[in-house]
Amino acid sequence: MDSLTMDSSTILQHEISVPMNETGSPSDAAFAIIPDRESIETVPREIRFFPTENASPQLLSPGQIEAWNRDGYLGPLDVLDPEETASLREYFDALLAETMAAGKDSYSISSAHLKHARVWELLQHPKLVGYVSDLLGENVIGWGSHFFCKMPGDGKRVDWHQDASYWPLTPTKAVTVWLAIDDADLGNGGMEVYTGSHQHGLIDFDMTDSDSGNVLDQVVSEPEKYGQHRFTPVHAGQVSIHSDLLVHGSAPNQSDRRRCGLTLRYCPADVTAYLGWEKKGVIVSGTASPDKWPGAQRPNSLL
Repeated sequence: MDSLTMDSSTILQHEISVPMNETGSPSDAAFAIIPDRESIETVPREIRFFPTENASPQLLSPGQIEAWNRDGYLGPLDVLDPEETASLREYFDALLAETMAAGKDSYSISSAHLKHARVWELLQHPKLVGYVSDLLGENVIGWGSHFFCKMPGDGKRVDWHQDASYWPLTPTKAVTVWLAIDDADLGNGGMEVYTGSHQHGLIDFDMTDSDSGNVLDQVVSEPEKYGQHRFTPVHAGQVSIHSDLLVHGSAPNQSDRRRCGLTLRYCPADVTAYLGWEKKGVIVSGTASPDKWPGAQRPNSLL
């Protein structure tokens, strides 16, 4: 993911309460941020890459569409100007300070669009929605948001994995937009990918334990069998986009610089969510069936 970066011992059990929305979703409804393996295995899923067919993209070029289908990855792409980037960093600094003062760690700000109005709005940023609409089509759901903050000297790594392995969604058409709040590069634990690995379906993985230093609970062995290794540096205010089937990960941050990014997750409105995940969805473009995506409520938060 460089995705869900809490300790694997706690992340599989963490749940979030969802407020009442206009469709009558119960206020005490909860869903696992990462469902356990047994729950995932109960979900009937169609797992393969679905190439983008878009002869007239609005923001991306035809060459970028071709690269997306070939690599399962795009980036870096410009989104925020320096003033907007500085404002977002200031906002995150305040949010992080509040979070850590409450005894939580720098990886724990997850499903942020359901709790923080500014993240809700950022999920619907016109340029972000434009990029993902070029890849996914007119009807798009934004359903996930997670701040990934590697503090200076953070010794944890995110081993090679595919996001689709963790997500109760079908078919596998979801994408992650990784928005850099700080510059992210090889020195401070920036993301690395294996381009082309998205063409191999769901790849076998080994489980890891909480003492392994891996933020997640699984690792794809010998990822070089499935694609071409690429470092993916991005400057603050830029994004990268990757397929839910792309093998990716990141090394520990052994530098004296922080590396924070906000992951925003999107899928076409024809995707079906299980295990309560439909409660996370926000229609960011076009329309969606209320049976599939009832529509989450905008949070009323001061921060």
